[in-house]
Amino acid sequence: MKILSVDLGLVRTGIAISDIGELLASPVGVLKEVDKEKLADKILNICNEKKVGKIVLGLPKNMDGTEGESAKRSREFKETLERITNIEVVLVDERGTTITAHNYLNMSDTRGKKRKNIIDSVAATIILQNYLDSKKSNKEPIY
Repeated sequence: MKILSVDLGLVRTGIAISDIGELLASPVGVLKEVDKEKLADKILNICNEKKVGKIVLGLPKNMDGTEGESAKRSREFKETLERITNIEVVLVDERGTTITAHNYLNMSDTRGKKRKNIIDSVAATIILQNYLDSKKSNKEPIY
């Protein structure tokens, strides 16, 4: 089954997708939408087009494991996504993914406007790949 990953942001939301064998995550792009209902509709369109069976949504926890305002927004958006898409949404701890994404982009010397436009899709790809890897190793993902 194909799995879609969402890295929810205030303005930009990164999207990634797995292959049908759930082995590899690839970036799809970035959605620029602040209205959560409209954002969920756009994600629904991608899910229908790509025949997605599950959605992984990043849960931004603090480094000490506590949850702040961003985590609250993700939990609320999970409900919106499930209602609009009628697809299971799994929350996955995304601690460190943005830092890792910045490191990848530093290694590829991606700078400026291009970097700003893809950082969220790279983060979504990392979130999804972490989820896929945890499934392969028969470990429960950290929520």
